Amino acid sequence: MKPIIVEAIWDVDARVWVASSEDVPGLATEAENIEVLTAKLRNMIPELLILNNLIGRPRNMV
Repeated sequence: MKPIIVEAIWDVDARVWVASSEDVPGLATEAENIEVLTAKLRNMIPELLILNNLIGRPRNMV
């Protein structure tokens, strides 16, 4: 699988990190700090890849 590039930028006005990716359709999220954003991305990216049929669902996942 090719690397997934996620762009994360600090929104000064909203005071949050905003992340999106052209490699993961539907990925758009925000968080108050980079640690929370990273945790959200670790969950969201695999789910979105499965929903977009870009990877198969793991056998142990219901």
